[in-house]
Parts: sequence; structure tokens; C-alpha cells
Amino acid sequence: MSTIPPELKKTEINAEQRDELDTAFAKARAALAIIETYDQARIDRLCQAVAWAVSNKKTFTRLVAEGIAESRLGDPDSRMGKRMKIRGILRDALRQKSVGIIEEIPEKGLVKYGKPAGVVACIVPTTNPDLTPAGNAIYAIKARDAVIFSPHPRAKKTSFETVRLMREALEKEGAPPDLLQCLTRVNIPMSQALMAQADLVIATGGQPMVRAAYSSGTPAYGVGAGNSTMVIDETANIAEAALNTRLSKTSDFGSGCSADGNLIIQEGIFEALLAQLVKEGGYVANDAEKAALRKAMWDDEGHRLADTVAVAPQKLAEAAGFSIPADRKFIIVHGDGIGKEFPYSGEKLTTLLAVYKYGTFDEALSMMRGIYNVGGKGHSCGIYSFSQDHIHQLAMAAPVSRMMVRQPQSKANAGAFNNGMPMTSSLGCGTWGGNVISENVSLKHYMNTTWVSVPIPEDKPSDQELFGDFYDPALEEGTFTAEVMASAC
Repeated sequence: MSTIPPELKKTEINAEQRDELDTAFAKARAALAIIETYDQARIDRLCQAVAWAVSNKKTFTRLVAEGIAESRLGDPDSRMGKRMKIRGILRDALRQKSVGIIEEIPEKGLVKYGKPAGVVACIVPTTNPDLTPAGNAIYAIKARDAVIFSPHPRAKKTSFETVRLMREALEKEGAPPDLLQCLTRVNIPMSQALMAQADLVIATGGQPMVRAAYSSGTPAYGVGAGNSTMVIDETANIAEAALNTRLSKTSDFGSGCSADGNLIIQEGIFEALLAQLVKEGGYVANDAEKAALRKAMWDDEGHRLADTVAVAPQKLAEAAGFSIPADRKFIIVHGDGIGKEFPYSGEKLTTLLAVYKYGTFDEALSMMRGIYNVGGKGHSCGIYSFSQDHIHQLAMAAPVSRMMVRQPQSKANAGAFNNGMPMTSSLGCGTWGGNVISENVSLKHYMNTTWVSVPIPEDKPSDQELFGDFYDPALEEGTFTAEVMASAC
């Protein structure tokens, strides 16, 4: 049974917070009654309106600058790329039906109708104060839901501005702006109260808040912790693997839970790949620097220290007491072991990467399992290989919900224009990660569905077909009677 973590035990909210929450829900319910009457064409136009209001280059540039200034986290250049994710979410939403009949399966006599989920509580992480509200808004409006956002206190002004822009777009289209609202007196008790009162929770953020979402009593989609690990075998294109590693590791200064954390590299190509990573901007820390980085990133009890999360590699090195050249993009350390006592084998959430060497592919799989026993089960892994056997072996063995083949993990696993993953900003991690789904949170998760069934020709296999070699017709002979049943008792 899930329990609320100790740091989230306080649940009381003050009178002003209660008034804001009650008002927000009253407005959301009124807006729901209106949007439920809209047809598919109008719904799709509203999705386009709110997406453009936030994702046009001029506006998103401003939101990125405000978000980084407010939270003091992230890299402006790579964060700008996240506006493409909004376009991808819009693409996926526009290609699906959500009003009336959304699917027909004639051979099974089934017709499915889409219905709103209701009022959605969206918990916004500090690293995506603009992307998360926009992505959730598109899917929610497509499903004819209303959303109340609970922004992270460290980036709440940016989230509020993002929601304000989308509300303005709705209003211009004659739709109720209260379909999207953002709380202002936000803190942990306020977020808990929001989740308890909503019809559905989408929780993207730290594990304590995700666990609280599942403990709220409201149906919830949450995300698991990441610790993305990439296997690089002897068939890999070394230049491609190094480039994609840099793209994934440095995106928004490694703030995302999908950013590469560990590379498991075949020994025959280890030195060549390491050299290529240096060409891509990597800095290989020596033993003394590695020890200093460990002290700067984790306390004595192994807890990750917040001031080195999502920072430039130069700032990370400075926090550890040394300096690196200005042109370096990320720091590389040689893994010193795998296990809870070796923090480098866990999630880093910054511009630092751990590398490990393996001999046989069975050793690579064993190392992979060890890393996910430290953390990150259910989230993501990947492989750089042209061996279908190795790709298949990793897919069979990895306790993750998504596996990227020859792709930059943090730019691919939540959907990209060159793969078929559903576009999202929330990644379900299955029971491995304490989540209810092991897929990308997308449109279908914001909807209820009514299944209408009509009779079809009987589809009843014979007992011989069903039970195969186990079927014994002699055991099916005789007549069932009350007397037989009574004698058996």
C-alpha cells in the first residue's frame, strides 16, 4: 500500500488557499460544461491556438529566459529546443479523434466513444515550467478536460505566465479561459489538496510528490526516477554514439531524468569512444577530481545536493574545487563500481557522465541490471549497436518502459519527429517505477472511453482447441446434479 512520505505529511491549507482552490474548481466545472458541447473541429482549433500562443519562437524565448532566471536551473540554448516538443504533442493530438466515435472495430462489434476525464490536476516540475503546462493543456483540451496547474514554487511565475498566455488564446477564440488555471498560493499542502479534489492527476516531478499523487485518493499518472544507461557494443558507429551522448547529456544541463547517466562500453572500442567523447566536448576527470566531485554532488548519507543539479560543467567543477576549459560541455568519470555505495552508478541530473567497460555482452547485461538495481528501474535505457541479437537481448533483459536504439535518449524517448514514440512531457515507468502505466502519457490517458458492443457471430473455440494436449473428453462426461455436488462435499 502506498503511503505519503514524511516530508509531505502536512496537509492543512489556510483560508486563503482554500478559497482559491474552491474558486478554481467552481470555474473549472463551469468551463467543463461548455467545452463538452464543442465538436471535433472546434476542439482542434483550440488546441492549435493554445499551442501557438506558447510555442512561437518570440514567446518561448521569453518564457525560457524567465524560467531560467527564476529557477536558476538549466541551459537556454538547449531548453529552446523543447518548443519542438509542443509541436509534436500538437501533431499527435490533431491526428486522433476525441469527440463522439473515436474508434470502430467491426469484426468485434465494438464502437468506442471518447468522454472527458474532468478536472485534471497537473503538478509542474521546476525544470519545465513552460513545456509541461503547454503539453498538458493541449492533450487536456483535446480530451475536453479542464486543468488546474500547481506550479513548482521555484518557477511559479513562469508557469503562471505560460498559463496566462494560453488562457488569453482561449478567450480570443470565444472559449472559456477557465479551462486552464494556475494556482498562485502554491506549496506542498496546496498541491495535495488540489490532487485530492481533482478527477485525475498528472504528476511530473520529484518522487515524493509523485508518491503523494498516488496516495491522494484520485486516479493518477506519475513518473518514475530516471538513470538512463546506454550500452555501446563493438558494432556501434563511434562518432554517432559520441555525438548523441553529448546531445542527450548536455540538454538543459542534464536536468532531465532521461539524460544519459551511464555508458556501458565494450572494451575493444572503449578508448576510441572515450577519445571521441572528448572531441564532442567531454572532460575526463582524474581520480582526485572524481573524488572532489563526489563530495560536491552527494552528502555523507548519499543524498544528492541540490546546488550542483542542472549546472554547466564549469560550475560543477568549480563547486568541486577545480576548473576545466570553457569549451568543455560535460564531465566524464570512470565508474568505480556499481551499487548503492557507488553514487556514480545512480542518477546524476547534471552535466556528468559515468563510463564502464565490459567484455562479453552477458557482462554488459549484468552491469545494466546492477545499475537499475541502484535506481531508474522502469524508465529508459538504450543501445548503440547494429547487432539485432544484442538489441533483442537488451530489450528482453532491461527492466525499463522504453529503449532507444541509436538515438539521443533525452531527445528521443518522449517522442521525436524521427521515431514513433508518443510525444509527451511525462513518462510512465510501470510497476518497476511505482507507476500505473509503462508508456508515454498521451491523449488516451486524459480521456474516459465508452465501449459499445453489438452481437457478433459466436467466437467459441472447441475444448480441444482451447486445452490442447491437456483436454480429456472422459472428464467432461456425465451429468451435473445437486446430488453429485452434495456427495462431493
